[in-house]
Amino acid sequence: MKKFFKLLGLALLLFVAFILIRTFTFTSQQLQVEAVEKIDIPDDAVTRFTEALRIKTISHENPADFDSAAFESFNQLLSDNYPLVSSTLDRKTFNHYSHLYTWHGTDDSLKPIVLMGHIDVVPIASPDQWTHNPFSGEIVDDVIWGRGTIDDKFSVIGILESIEMLLAENHQPERTIYLAFGHDEEVGGKLGAVVMAEHLASQGIEAKFVLDEGYAITQKLVPGVDPDLAFIGVAEKGSTTIELTVEIVGGHSSQPAPETAIDVLGGAVAALKENPLEATISEAMHGFMDQVGPEMGFVNKMGFANRGLFKPLIISTYENASGAGNALVRTTTAPTIFEAGIKENVIPYQARAVVNFRIIPGQTADDVMQHVISTIDDERVKARFMGFSSDPSPVSPMDSDGYHIINKTLKQTFGGVLTAPNLVIAATDSRHFTKVSKNIYRFVPYHINESNIQSFHGIDERIPVEDYKDAIRFYRQLILNSN
Repeated sequence: MKKFFKLLGLALLLFVAFILIRTFTFTSQQLQVEAVEKIDIPDDAVTRFTEALRIKTISHENPADFDSAAFESFNQLLSDNYPLVSSTLDRKTFNHYSHLYTWHGTDDSLKPIVLMGHIDVVPIASPDQWTHNPFSGEIVDDVIWGRGTIDDKFSVIGILESIEMLLAENHQPERTIYLAFGHDEEVGGKLGAVVMAEHLASQGIEAKFVLDEGYAITQKLVPGVDPDLAFIGVAEKGSTTIELTVEIVGGHSSQPAPETAIDVLGGAVAALKENPLEATISEAMHGFMDQVGPEMGFVNKMGFANRGLFKPLIISTYENASGAGNALVRTTTAPTIFEAGIKENVIPYQARAVVNFRIIPGQTADDVMQHVISTIDDERVKARFMGFSSDPSPVSPMDSDGYHIINKTLKQTFGGVLTAPNLVIAATDSRHFTKVSKNIYRFVPYHINESNIQSFHGIDERIPVEDYKDAIRFYRQLILNSN
């Protein structure tokens, strides 16, 4: 018995030693590079941005609400405000309002790069709750207000300003640069990004990398990390929406049946919420842990260094941390519409619910449908796909030249910032470009913190003037580095 306990103690000691060795050898992988000197950005650049914000390029779910005049105005703004871009770069327009610019490089042997953004914005649900008019482009206390300041005229205008500046300096890129600006990203990108990507693929274009919107520079949003932390999205979740309907004979509310359509459908939606798809740690999340783990305190560092042992604890922590944390480790289930009834004393014969799922890499829309059917397990509930569906994107490599160029540019533009790959939990136009490049990354150079994280697609979307100027600096440096 003594021998057994000795062996048990030795095994425990070796186990603890193994964990500690892995923890203390889990050292920083952050790229070390000097920040570049900030160039001056003229105030005129800010004025042009506010002009773009005033144009109501809104994408509505109902195509009949599309305002072509607003998009025509934006087309004219691009020509008027960026004369060097308009006269030097080739521009091809798709479905009238999406634009693909080509800035030809001097060396055709080099693979091109693609810089993306989208012109359209989401509607304003509660304009009366905004501090400033959402389409005023007002500047108050060095902050620019308006729909599109973050999502995503920020990217479109920031890229164009950087190229207009480089053209004025007589810069000629070695590598061809494509600019892909879609006009319907907020409703799926079918008329914009999809056709631009198909055009490039049909021309045999294979890009060195693609950069689109996605993550940003977070401030105090990751527990255990004090410095600013910039996330480069290396993959994005898929999205699918499933409509659930139930039809059961209704009648007068004075004599309800044991189960009504509302009862059955309510139970089905509750079952889906109570039984989500299985959580997992994706490849993108492993990249995040590799880069951020060594920068954290001892406990977090130990967990990430030994994630094979602590996987259940890590997943549980993310599941319970926040909505965003849970979204990083599983396919999420979000009921968004529930419809039934027309009068207080009439039991409806039909009830309808709409549930949106954001799909983690490794699962598909078909997997989600099978999960819905098996979880509800009730033939009275009919399920069908609605709207557009997309499976998760492939995971782009974290050791490619493209990732390195973006990472280096980030470090040069924003001194002292930490960087890491991660999984983008929303959908972007870049998912349509998988035939153009295997190296697709998602990052926008602005700061996100507790004060503004709810503002994009929400109320009081805004950006500091200096963040916008830094965006121009970032895109300019990225183009220089791509040589």
